[in-house]
Amino acid sequence: MPVKIRLAKHGKKGYSFYHIVVADSRAPRDGKFIEKIGVYNPNTNPASIDLCFDKAVEWLQKGAQPTDTCRSILSHKGVMYKKHLIGGVSKGAFTAEEADVKFAQWLTSKTSQIDANNSKLSSDKDAAASARFALEVKVKEDRAKAIDAKRAAAVAAATPEVEAEVVAEETPVEA
Repeated sequence: MPVKIRLAKHGKKGYSFYHIVVADSRAPRDGKFIEKIGVYNPNTNPASIDLCFDKAVEWLQKGAQPTDTCRSILSHKGVMYKKHLIGGVSKGAFTAEEADVKFAQWLTSKTSQIDANNSKLSSDKDAAASARFALEVKVKEDRAKAIDAKRAAAVAAATPEVEAEVVAEETPVEA
């Protein structure tokens, strides 16, 4: 039975998320599966991935073939690299301790990259918010200036009429 690691679509239209499943390749996309090993949500920024690392490695060692998208998700989480290191240990290229050290080094570098990306996203978001706020303040000031100009024009237009009425009332009527 050819086994694949692939995505099963869930969620509502326009806001889908995916289960990462191990399934028979002949089964339908959202149909019967052998085991669910994780969840992938592309709607968040950055996309959130919740993966059972050990189960994924175990299925890869059993011969399950990931689809292209699942391969990139598994690579991002380090599952493919861990499988590669386990293969090197089984061939005698290096010891299990050396493989663990290499994986720990890779994991720390990957974590620092992800943290840098997250901080960049949050700083970009903050910069965009401050730029929007500055634009809103400028628009508000422009509107206030326009309203003040209209009021000044209205006061200037009403002032001669008021003075004429006051002068007319103050002049005595001769009879």
